Amino acid sequence: MKILISADMEGATGVTWPADVLPGTPQWERCRSMFTSDVNAAALGFLDGGADEVLVNEAHWSMRNLLLEHLDERVQMLTGKHKSLSMVEGIQHGDVDAVAFVGYHTGAGAEGVLAHTYLANSITGVWLNGVRASEGLLNAHVAAEYGVPVVLVTGDDLTCVDAQGYAPDARKVAVKDYVSRYAAVCRTPARTAADIRAAARAATVLAGRRDPATGGTFTVELEFDAEHLAAAATVVPGVAVSGERRVAYTSATMYAGIRTFKAVTTIVSAAVEEQYG
Repeated sequence: MKILISADMEGATGVTWPADVLPGTPQWERCRSMFTSDVNAAALGFLDGGADEVLVNEAHWSMRNLLLEHLDERVQMLTGKHKSLSMVEGIQHGDVDAVAFVGYHTGAGAEGVLAHTYLANSITGVWLNGVRASEGLLNAHVAAEYGVPVVLVTGDDLTCVDAQGYAPDARKVAVKDYVSRYAAVCRTPARTAADIRAAARAATVLAGRRDPATGGTFTVELEFDAEHLAAAATVVPGVAVSGERRVAYTSATMYAGIRTFKAVTTIVSAAVEEQYG
């Protein structure tokens, strides 16, 4: 049994504001250990439950945040950027039996600690087939195309509510409770590690490849905080203006959909000016 852990940082224990997740800041250095603790706890729980292999895919910012030397020796880590499927890289090879979303968060425009979708700002909303989309929702659809169930989600309490919509059977662990986008009531790392490990062990029974999801089309719409960003996004083939500060595109698969999304966000981030956005 092989488990993939997609590890993001905004939903990690103790994380509540931008400096906690921005590489190079003192707060990021401090929070890296708590992020690593969450991920290691999930890995240990899956191993407790009978998993033979755990692969951690770094999914935050530079994708070089976790402390490899603090992970259990049985764990392997995929780190670094420029991966075909970004946050769920590794799921496409036909050997993953389940995926866990550790340190996840709610989507752009929603309530939640450090809520966003791919870009920290600039994107004010994302919708998939008319439903407001978090990174968890987008990645869950990618996983479903490869027959891989989402079995564990950790983050703030609203992330757990969001996950109920795309992975109702998955175990959920809230490591903090939302107060505002930059404030939360946080549990200690000792407590969250114990909670995550127990949930991961219980989630192992949900692992097992499913029939790949087929037959759907996926329309993704993005809203930006400035008109010129929408115009910039239309450089990507198939992406067209759909409203004020909005663009949309349709893909036959979520594999194609997430790769187009990645292209759009890359173009848009390059079009953001330092002072005016």
